[in-house]
Amino acid sequence: MRIQKLRKSYNNKTVLQLEDFCFEADRIYAVVGTNGCGKSTLARILAAVLPPDKGSLILGREDYQISYMPQKSYGFQMQALKNVLLPCPKDASRKQQALDYMQALGILELAQQPGHRLSGGETARVALARTLMSDGNFLILDEPTAAMDMQSTLAAEKLIREYQQEKHCLVLLVTHSIKQAERLADELLFFQEGQLVEAGPCREMLQAPRDPRTRIFLDFYSST
Repeated sequence: MRIQKLRKSYNNKTVLQLEDFCFEADRIYAVVGTNGCGKSTLARILAAVLPPDKGSLILGREDYQISYMPQKSYGFQMQALKNVLLPCPKDASRKQQALDYMQALGILELAQQPGHRLSGGETARVALARTLMSDGNFLILDEPTAAMDMQSTLAAEKLIREYQQEKHCLVLLVTHSIKQAERLADELLFFQEGQLVEAGPCREMLQAPRDPRTRIFLDFYSST
């Protein structure tokens, strides 16, 4: 997938300006940067829930199926298991897969609980399981573990990595955590004021960023 001359503005203020970038399949890309730098805007545009003002997205393949987990997780007024099964409500054969995802995320005991009465962390885990059930080969996750404790975060990261390796899919992970990017990502993208400052292999960027703005950001946020 190639992005060319992408622009998005709100109230005459440019929040995203991306000239040219190519996402490769079978990779996990972590997008990092301070609040308001354009991370979520990029995720929403790529998920086709927000139109860009200008620019184009060129798909390198015709069979991209997007699975998108927005920053705010929702639990609908039905059992948690039915929440997870929403992408495939008429396919009874998928129930075991849903239960397996819930088991991996530590929420199997919540399967019969009302989805709209779960805690924030529980709702996020239900939402992640629901997103994976849609079987996308382009997974867009916007701060998927922000509401989770550390144990739940590590379980979620393990499941995301296993899903990516099984499906050989493209994953875009928006995260505020440099540590999470280090644990999960193959590639790292650093945004500042709506622009892509630097991109490259995650470990290389963390060890030796080329741009001084990247180094300042990493030095400040590397403990989170």
